[in-house]
Amino acid sequence: MKGSAMTKKPSRQKVFTLLVEVGRSTDDGLPKGATGAALMCYASGIDEAEAVRETVAILKQADLSPLDVSGYGTLEDRLAEGHEISDDEKELMQRALDENSVIVAQMTPFFDDGKGEA
Repeated sequence: MKGSAMTKKPSRQKVFTLLVEVGRSTDDGLPKGATGAALMCYASGIDEAEAVRETVAILKQADLSPLDVSGYGTLEDRLAEGHEISDDEKELMQRALDENSVIVAQMTPFFDDGKGEA
């Protein structure tokens, strides 16, 4: 048997950047007239699937209706892809890791004019 139950493993948690599209629901707190919103989230998890599950669960608890989740990977993944990441963004990612939580960094409501341009 390797190791013992008494040995604490180092945390394998990582922080993932997720873009979540939400629809409307009662008491969702979105502005009047909005048809939904996009939320930029930083979520901790052992893998991206866990981060997505936790994020969706928390947003549902907040009376939001998640419709779609796009994952953008970890800080390292994003840097490797050439993304520019501000110090503020890195601080929010660290906070999500430290607190083992989901941080909603930005919410952008969607509005539909109802009239297309010809």
